[in-house]
Amino acid sequence: MIFDEEMIKKVYSDLPGKIKRIRSVLGRPLTLTEKILYAHLSADETLKSFERANDYVNFSPDRVAMQDATAQMALLQLMNSGRQRVAVPSTVHCDHLIQAHVNAKSDLNTATISNREVYDFLTDVSNKFGIGFWKPGAGIIHQVVLENYAFPGGMMIGTDSHTPNAGGLGMIAIGVGGADAVDVMAGMPWELKMPKLIGVKLTGRMSGWTSPKDVILKLAGILTVKGGTNAVIEYFGEGTASISATGKGTICNMGAEVGATTSIFPFDAKSAAYLKATGRETIADLATGIISHLQPDPEVEANPEKYYDCLIEINLDELEPYVNGPFTPDLAWPLSEFAKNVKENGYPRKMEAGLIGSCTNSSYEDLTRAASIVAQARKDGLKAEARFIINPGSEMVRYTAERDGLIEEFEAVGGVIMANACGPCIGQWKREIDDPDRPNSIITSFNRNFAKRNDGNPNTHAFVSSPEIVAALTIAGDLCFNPKTDTLINDKGQKVMLKEPSGVELPSKGFDVKDAGYVEPVADGSKVSVSISPDSKRLQELKPFPAWDGNDLIQQPLLIKVKGKCTTDHISMAGPWLRFRGHLDNISDNMLIGAVNAFNEATNSVLDPTTGEYIAVPALARKFKAQGIGSVVVAEENYGEGSSREHAAMEPRFLNVKAILVKSFARIHETNLKKQGMLALTFADKADYDKVREDDKISILGLSSFAPGKNLTIQLQHSDGSTEQFDALHTYNEQQIGWFKAGSALNAMQ
Repeated sequence: MIFDEEMIKKVYSDLPGKIKRIRSVLGRPLTLTEKILYAHLSADETLKSFERANDYVNFSPDRVAMQDATAQMALLQLMNSGRQRVAVPSTVHCDHLIQAHVNAKSDLNTATISNREVYDFLTDVSNKFGIGFWKPGAGIIHQVVLENYAFPGGMMIGTDSHTPNAGGLGMIAIGVGGADAVDVMAGMPWELKMPKLIGVKLTGRMSGWTSPKDVILKLAGILTVKGGTNAVIEYFGEGTASISATGKGTICNMGAEVGATTSIFPFDAKSAAYLKATGRETIADLATGIISHLQPDPEVEANPEKYYDCLIEINLDELEPYVNGPFTPDLAWPLSEFAKNVKENGYPRKMEAGLIGSCTNSSYEDLTRAASIVAQARKDGLKAEARFIINPGSEMVRYTAERDGLIEEFEAVGGVIMANACGPCIGQWKREIDDPDRPNSIITSFNRNFAKRNDGNPNTHAFVSSPEIVAALTIAGDLCFNPKTDTLINDKGQKVMLKEPSGVELPSKGFDVKDAGYVEPVADGSKVSVSISPDSKRLQELKPFPAWDGNDLIQQPLLIKVKGKCTTDHISMAGPWLRFRGHLDNISDNMLIGAVNAFNEATNSVLDPTTGEYIAVPALARKFKAQGIGSVVVAEENYGEGSSREHAAMEPRFLNVKAILVKSFARIHETNLKKQGMLALTFADKADYDKVREDDKISILGLSSFAPGKNLTIQLQHSDGSTEQFDALHTYNEQQIGWFKAGSALNAMQ
């Protein structure tokens, strides 16, 4: 089945003419990113050369994808939009709410029962608004999108930060908050700051233990977690042609870890082969017919320094496997140096669990390469010395892998096959450990490894690598094991060495599946009713946020001054809190409970200025709100790094936080704050962060003349009676200022 075939044909029939005109207006050769972005300008946008990292531009994406945890809030907002039917093809994927514990069958059954209210709600709203629905167990959103919806030259937004996975098939795919998705589903233009372009030239060809994952693990070490902010990473060069479509998806997927807006590869023979293998031969043929428009212009490849804002070259011949971590995905260690750093840093050497899967690495090729390690280990008399968990990416991947004997190989060495879902990657892992206070190490093929990300345990040191390295280290049970150089002792006391992995990009017998898990929406949704019980603990109807009262913010108390890294996991934890993603009041009880208070180095402990006692962050915010008082959050660099979850913006808004003042923002989170009518401000001088005291009252002045490019003024009233004043920067344009004044973008839509 080919989804949206007529829409894709229309995109391809229009693309050559559009690109010809774009090239003429801009007067120069085009990168692939520029071709797709400019071809998707909104009808109300004038075609001109936009300034990168400065101009806000309106686009018209081709489709929207939502996972179940973020879809709840997105659809609750859609219900308030006045729309009767979505304006573009849209889908919901039930992959986040399934907790990994026993095995696939048991865990899926538990999830179906415990989440029935939410699944029923998502089903009803999908039917009412004409949204495709993928059942629990169908697979992880980004793998399912790659198999069914991604197409070269298209543009998609998704309510998940790893939406860029579709860049592996040459699609501009961008992670957003639910309010952005509502704009597109409601048929409105979608706004994005024109991104900078980071060109990554790939030369050579990978071999042996090296895999596509190592490209992005190395790049994360180069760019760091914020080096790609407001930029698209565009891969080019002869090295791209040797990487499979799913391998390219892996690289694009984890571009989110460097803050990139998205990542993209050119269309090529590998892309066409994957499209054909997944039943989309018509799309492959159409794309092949206009291939020059789905690649950067030849002049760009010949002189890339003229067309990219930053240029990086990676020689795949010389690339070695990487292991990144712990606690941040950009701490990159080449495998040859990893063991030394484990010892020098005192990381727990014993490997306690190896996990393969997630939206980053759960394709058929990934499983075959890992299974080749497992099969050889078993043949040589080895077994897994650490707990081994595998999450297939989709039911199609799982079914095909079972047919081809891969599942049996994993189970033969003690591997446990979990549901086709995110599971431990997003904290949905009911892990059993003898002593949670004991430092321990795990290794995964996931994308993120923030503290407490996988199992909720701050003592877990999580490392990220490729599926084949995960398999090798899980067999060894030793974080310092290097499969390229080291031997293991088998059941006969013999020294054995693991052979290099071998994999299959596409199954020789083709993909197969009995029930992929797709449910088409009813033709007429007007008669479908969506009901939410007022007593529900899982779902809550949204009420509009109040509009701005027209005044400056005067002497608002400090809620928390955050020290160090503050990701969306710190602001709005996942794991067990996922069950409240459709209930804003309940989930607000997790607001900023993972953030470190700069004044006492503790989490979820802030000073109540009226009692002098330290209480939970949400409790203090609720106390202020009940008194009709707002508050201000102050933080450091790259605030809101990580997931696209807009709950991290909606919870402070709901608890009457007025402004977030930081050294710098992650892109998606800054946009989410703006969408919810909050002030997202940055220090003009980062040293001013140090001036904020624990019991300060903070005023934000100049709002009556709030305008693009015009600084606001921050005034600190200290408890000793003294005051300090400094500038705060912002990136609001006229439309976004309108959102602030209306109380939210959704309010402004009415």
